[in-house]
Amino acid sequence: MARHDARNWHDCVKVTRLFFLVASILLLQGASGQRVKVEPEVSSYPGQTVNLRCAFTDATGIQLTMVTWIYEPKEGERLNIAVFHPNFDPNYPDSPVKGRVSFSPSPPSLTSPSIQISNVKMTDEGRYICEYATYPSGNEQGITNLVMLAKPQNSATIVTVDAGTKPVVVARCESKDGRPPAQISWVTTANGNATTVSKAGTDNTMTVTSEYIMVPTAADNGKDISCVVSHRTQVKSDSHPLKLVIQYAPQVSIIGYDNNWYVGRTNVVLTCQATGNPVPLSVQWKTMTGEMPDTVQIKDNQLKVLKVDDAVNTTFVCEVKNRIGTGKDQVTAMVREPSVNPSNARVVAAVVIVSLLVLLLVAALIAVFVTRSRRQQQGYRAKGGSDMKTRIFGGGKKASKNGTGGGAGSGGVGGGNNNGPIYVYNESSSHQGLGEKNNHHQPLTIGGRPEGVATTPTAQDILLSNELDDAERRKFDELEEDERYDHFTGGAPILQLRPPHDQDDIIGDYLDDDMESQRDGSVISRTAVYV
Repeated sequence: MARHDARNWHDCVKVTRLFFLVASILLLQGASGQRVKVEPEVSSYPGQTVNLRCAFTDATGIQLTMVTWIYEPKEGERLNIAVFHPNFDPNYPDSPVKGRVSFSPSPPSLTSPSIQISNVKMTDEGRYICEYATYPSGNEQGITNLVMLAKPQNSATIVTVDAGTKPVVVARCESKDGRPPAQISWVTTANGNATTVSKAGTDNTMTVTSEYIMVPTAADNGKDISCVVSHRTQVKSDSHPLKLVIQYAPQVSIIGYDNNWYVGRTNVVLTCQATGNPVPLSVQWKTMTGEMPDTVQIKDNQLKVLKVDDAVNTTFVCEVKNRIGTGKDQVTAMVREPSVNPSNARVVAAVVIVSLLVLLLVAALIAVFVTRSRRQQQGYRAKGGSDMKTRIFGGGKKASKNGTGGGAGSGGVGGGNNNGPIYVYNESSSHQGLGEKNNHHQPLTIGGRPEGVATTPTAQDILLSNELDDAERRKFDELEEDERYDHFTGGAPILQLRPPHDQDDIIGDYLDDDMESQRDGSVISRTAVYV
């Protein structure tokens, strides 16, 4: 049992010693790697001189023997390009950089064996290793990456394509002879995808080409698209703005028809609008019937109808052509009967109303003038009531000068106009006997009608009755009181006869200048005869 425990303890000690040995080796290697100090990366442009620095920071307890610079290209074998030993001169083996590589400063030292390469080329790019040979730790090294830079030549172009249904390249962007390869991206609202290809250029440079692919449509024509190139040699990205060029047949539309073409409307215009790429070459107007109405004028892309009539009740077609194809549009004109504008109707109604009012006013004025004219013709404007009495009943008191005796009540026969018609003034039933006494002569008449015969009032009576106001009626009644028949004392009728020597002017039984026509068609004498 004791022997078994002793063996286990001995195995544990061995394992522990082994563990510490491995740890010490790893720490030594880590410490040695950190002691060789180099720049992780150095960049340069072709034609320049590049410095590759190297130093051993802590050589305590270590003996430095020799330094070797090794070139390791991306493709190919490793090559020694510079070797330094304190006991010998620097050596530069055959390599792509021989004649251009040297230790700097010169002479070199083991603690700082930096080198420089002049007139660097794009092919000089790769890994450069500074390796120390030491004792007792062995070889220790540091690695520097030399990056050769070449500013690319960037460009972008648009590819003109026809509208279609298959994906095609519509734009191309290129970053030529750059190092390292450029990064290309696209910025656009067009719906498509980009493909990028890189290939080796001259002197170890790279050329990157990117193409934008999409299905071209007419709506994409003129859209913005930009190629953006990013490269290490550029402070900011290089942007190339472009516009898509999609060729397509004309797209045509006719504007101007308002669906209100009525008979008599003038100067209506239809405009043919067309878009296309390339620009349309020709615009042609025609109708479905083949005949253009006479009232139509065509100028470029406009069709003008001078006056709408039934002839323009047709379908107008606008046809536009370009190199890609032909596009057209049509509109059917529906000619309607003219409609009355509500605002115009109100104006017309107002004019009619005003006209009626004016006509009524004129009619009223005419009526006033006509009424006055009638009054003048009927003696309405006489100076006094006696004139009115004389006009209605004859000479009145003036008849006494001719022997009628109307003013003195005499029953004699005067020497006046005794052949005229006999007028009877029958005021009341108390004078009825007078009328009957004269039955042996001729029928007594009032205004040419037999007395006692029922007659309707004449227009003259109505006019006289309506035109006399109360004051005139009273004046007229007073005149009647002065000339009533009861002023005469004689019972026999008193006739006014014309003297024999005045018979030459008599026409029939009456004087030619003694008769007066009345509005009811009768004719009366101006000479009054009292019975």
